[in-house]
Amino acid sequence: MLHQFSLAPVMFDTSTFDDPFVLDPVIRRRWAFMETSSAAAVLRLVCPNEWADIVHVLRSFELDPKQWLRAGGNRGDIAQVIDGMFSQLGWKETRVDLSTQGILLSKKLEVIERLPAVHQEGYLVDNFKGRVALDVEWNAKDGNLDRDLSAYRAWHEAGVISAAVLITQDRVRLKQLAEMLWRDYQQTLPETQRNSKLPIDLNTSTTTNLEKAALRVRRGVMGTCPLLIVAATPETWNGQPYR
Repeated sequence: MLHQFSLAPVMFDTSTFDDPFVLDPVIRRRWAFMETSSAAAVLRLVCPNEWADIVHVLRSFELDPKQWLRAGGNRGDIAQVIDGMFSQLGWKETRVDLSTQGILLSKKLEVIERLPAVHQEGYLVDNFKGRVALDVEWNAKDGNLDRDLSAYRAWHEAGVISAAVLITQDRVRLKQLAEMLWRDYQQTLPETQRNSKLPIDLNTSTTTNLEKAALRVRRGVMGTCPLLIVAATPETWNGQPYR
């Protein structure tokens, strides 16, 4: 009897972030999460210091409309604020390159030959500390996600990182919040000064967001690399109006 084996990429879609031992339910309610290979639990147990930093930032950060809806921003203010919070905790923007060398050995484990090293050029990850890579992808081109996810997998398979984290936004839900805030703000202006158009473009679906990241992850591109995706939601909002 012949058996058919799937050649689809491996992916382990888990939800350890729902465990109160792993993540405070208060933080869980303020952000949307997705993970592969028990990423939150891996971070909590294998990288406790880095996980404490991540939890601190997620607990402390609040989405401020005056930064979020500022005209002229691009990647912009929100990503810089979050990156700045990690920088204060000792995380650094870091380029990660890989170098692989084959070594030929005899039966007696004597070195016969060292093959030329193969160098794989990396890229600057927004935040790196210990064995964790963390990027903040906020309104960047969604092609950045392909670069990020493939790099995380390569670094994990090479033993460089234990897990990776991607912080982004729930675009659809935040667009609804932005429209509500903008309508309320317009009501405070004289009719001659009102403008129904948002100061930033939230209609485009080609920027980095939870939906785009989830689509790629569900294709199985991460292999067995633990990846935690965290997305800002209306519950991340600080409750202040736009001014």
